[in-house]
This record gives sequence, C-alpha cells and structure tokens, in this order.
Amino acid sequence: MKKSPRPTPASELPMSESEFIESFNRNMPEGYPRVSLTILKRFKEAHGSLFKGKGAWSLDQHRKRMIEWLPQNLS
Repeated sequence: MKKSPRPTPASELPMSESEFIESFNRNMPEGYPRVSLTILKRFKEAHGSLFKGKGAWSLDQHRKRMIEWLPQNLS
C-alpha cells in the first residue's frame, strides 16, 4: 500500500515577488530593514543559483539568505 504524499508546507510553496515581499516584511521584527522589489532584484542578481526553473521565490529557500544578505547590502 502506497502512502499518500505529504502536503507541501506553505514555506516551500513557490510565490511571486509581491507575495514574498508581503510575507517577509510582515514577519520581520520591528526595526529590521524591509525589502522592496528593487532589493529583491539585487538579491536575485547576487544569488542567481538559488533560482532554478521559473525563478519563483519561497520562504524556505530564500528567507534566511535574505536575512543574512540584507543588512550589508542596503544603500
């Protein structure tokens, strides 16, 4: 008997840039820099290898890296 495939956690689902911006900014502590479309484009250029296929964003794959990258790359 085959097991049913486990549902994909929401953090692993692909999302658009606008969905990622909303979720990232909503879930960050007060005082932490917020992301914008311009910042996402700069991040994507710097970390192109993280975007396979259609280049969709996911919290699971991109959030931690964005948190580490963002403070040093604001200007």
